[in-house]
Formats: sequence, C-alpha cells, structure tokens
Amino acid sequence: GYVLFYNPVFYFNHPMQIPAVWEGGMAFHGGLIGIALAIWAFTRRWWLSLPAVADAVACAAPIGLFFGRVANFINGELYGRPTDVAWGMVFPRGGPVPRHPSQLYEAVLEGLVLFLILYGLWRVKAVRERPGILFGVFLAGYGVMRSIAELFRAPDAHIGYLWGGLTMGQVLSVPMIVIGAAVITWAARRPVAET
Repeated sequence: GYVLFYNPVFYFNHPMQIPAVWEGGMAFHGGLIGIALAIWAFTRRWWLSLPAVADAVACAAPIGLFFGRVANFINGELYGRPTDVAWGMVFPRGGPVPRHPSQLYEAVLEGLVLFLILYGLWRVKAVRERPGILFGVFLAGYGVMRSIAELFRAPDAHIGYLWGGLTMGQVLSVPMIVIGAAVITWAARRPVAET
C-alpha cells in the first residue's frame, strides 16, 4: 500500500527497496487490502461465511490499531502539525516546535472509539443476524476517524497536502467510507442469518 499510494515513483526506480519494511514504508490502507485478500482466501479454503469472518476480524482490528498508534507515539513517528495547545509536544524528528500528539488522537479515535462503536452494535441482535454490517461499519468508521485525525497529523513530507488541503490519508479514506456504506446497505438488505 505504501509503495502504490505514497511513494510509487521512488519504488518504481528502486524495486529492490520494496521488501525493506524495516526501513519504514508500511501503510494501513495497503495492510487492509492484504488482510481482505487473506480473509477471502481463508473463507474460500474452509467454506466459511465471508461476511461473518470479516465481521469477527473487523471487531478485533481496533485493538491492534490502538496499540499500533501508541507504538507510533513511542517511536516519535507520524507526529502532528505544529500547535500552540498546552499538550503540544516536541518530537525529536519533528523539529523544535511543539506538535499535536496526533498518534494518540488516532489511538483514541481509530482504536478506542471505533472498538466501542463496534462492541455496542455487536450487542444488537438485529446487527449480529446480518453478517457484514460490522465489517461495513468498521470500514466507514475507520475512514471517518482517520479523516478527523488527519486534521491534526502532519502530512507525509514527500507528498504534502493534496487537493484542497487534503492529506493522502484522507483521500484514501474516502473510498473506505463509500465501500463501508455500500457493505452496510448490502448486509442490511440480506435475509436474517441463523445464529
């Protein structure tokens, strides 16, 4: 995902750098595509319900996102835009100005808030009876939460701001929101699944 969405020119000219993940270059949106393909292959292999497995994975994903964003904070990477708020922090690689601890904002929004939304919906019998709804809510919810957090996060230095001041993270979140809404609509219209 990072190769395709964030730095394709560099990796086109340096293809041997693609597997060098220890130098960075990981991206959520690419990971999501990889996980979606793995879920599809797994469910086909074992004759499982794709929507049901996708729901289960989606409900667990915010936990990993929470800890991943906390790790970003500890590593001092993916820091926020310059700020004058009282909780602004100086990050070693972010220059001398205080910045938003946007990694923590993302941990709360993409991790904690999204987990609580999915947990609350999972407790609703009508939602559990229609596999796919939780996966759709995860997709759309992550897109919305990421778009909000990106308002405080510094854009990638080699990309900067895109159309109308959007970041690449926001641009990539728009299809997630649209696809998530479509999945929710599709799952809600399906017959009730037996539990």
